[in-house]
Amino acid sequence: MVSPPSMKRCSMYLDEIVAAQKRGQAKGITSVCSAHREVIKQTLKVSKTFRVCSLIEATCNQVNQFGGYTGMTPEKFVDYVRDITAENDFPFEKVILGGDHVGPNVWQGEPADTAMDKAKVLVRDYVQAGFTKIHLDCSMRLANDPHGPLDVEVSAKRAVQLAKVAEESAGEGLRFTLRYVIGTEVPIPGGVTEHEDSILVTRVVDAQQTLEVTRAAFLREGLADAWEKVIGLVVQPGVEFGDDFVHPYQPQAARELSKFIENWPIIYEAHSTDYQTRDALKNLVQDQFAILKVGPALTFAFREAIFVLARIENELLPEGQRSNIIQVLEQVMLKQPKYWKKYYRGNEAEQAFKRNYSLSDRIRYYWAQPGVERSLSRLMQNLGDEVLPYRLLSELAGVTNLSATEIIEYMINKVLENYLGACGNSKD
Repeated sequence: MVSPPSMKRCSMYLDEIVAAQKRGQAKGITSVCSAHREVIKQTLKVSKTFRVCSLIEATCNQVNQFGGYTGMTPEKFVDYVRDITAENDFPFEKVILGGDHVGPNVWQGEPADTAMDKAKVLVRDYVQAGFTKIHLDCSMRLANDPHGPLDVEVSAKRAVQLAKVAEESAGEGLRFTLRYVIGTEVPIPGGVTEHEDSILVTRVVDAQQTLEVTRAAFLREGLADAWEKVIGLVVQPGVEFGDDFVHPYQPQAARELSKFIENWPIIYEAHSTDYQTRDALKNLVQDQFAILKVGPALTFAFREAIFVLARIENELLPEGQRSNIIQVLEQVMLKQPKYWKKYYRGNEAEQAFKRNYSLSDRIRYYWAQPGVERSLSRLMQNLGDEVLPYRLLSELAGVTNLSATEIIEYMINKVLENYLGACGNSKD
């Protein structure tokens, strides 16, 4: 068994996961890809219960040198996480910070030279801020690239350029702890927009080509030491979700892919694992898809909790005193449709339903809006700290004897405990 990591050992915990997998142990790590404060808070609490490090990741769209959609630079995001750890009595040293899709993704509409210049600043800022797990992703076609999928040689060459910047940007101690993930067989963040009957698993020949071409590119640039820090490859194991469907993991379909990686000193990173069952997650870890990324499923759980509380509020308070949080969210989303409009298809009624209930959970982009924050604060003040009525909780949440705050924790923790349990961890 991999022993519970101490504070000092957390920087090496990813190496321990790889080593355990190569010994035939089904050990994994949950990668929480979210900037939502309550999600991060509960991640820390559940990590403490399971006695493991927390892996918290930011994407290039969320957090970059221009602020991203969260308004945070890498340095500010680190300070943000540090504040949450302090508030919750969790050692900051037990948090592994990851950068997801670190590359030119945000600047796909620009020529390669300018897009890559910005990507180099991005990776520099991530590393200097203290991120130690970096997903090098240069797979996207830039404005002056030929049409069609980007050639793997070009993608690898660009990824190596970013790795070189990362190595040069890290101080002596930090350079030792840097770990890289390569590859990119994932759809758009937050799930696919079309209902698909099946998901194609990455072909072994493609996984092998990515590894061999990228390794050769590292070595050509004199980055043999940096290549030794590559611990993960992003592939498609056959899992996906969309507005109203989830493709469950099928071990049989990924058997060849799983067997292939046994001969390499790395593990797979699986994206879009949201909404998989605990058994499916356990099977993924068993098959060396040992880094399980999750994001929308956690904010979806938060949204579920808030909607339950809003309905309880409707039963307990007269109309003039209610927060009207659901209506406020709808108004804000209609006024600012850029985060959902191109993702939610259908007629007006179908789009309205998706804004509230889509598994893609693009409502997550709106919780930080001032009007939404005020309404949410009023909701929590209205319901207070007392245990909510038994009959309402039983009917609307399926649990009893919880306060409003505890309902939020309960909903999010159900998801987190599935992940951490599937990764081979046990509670105190």
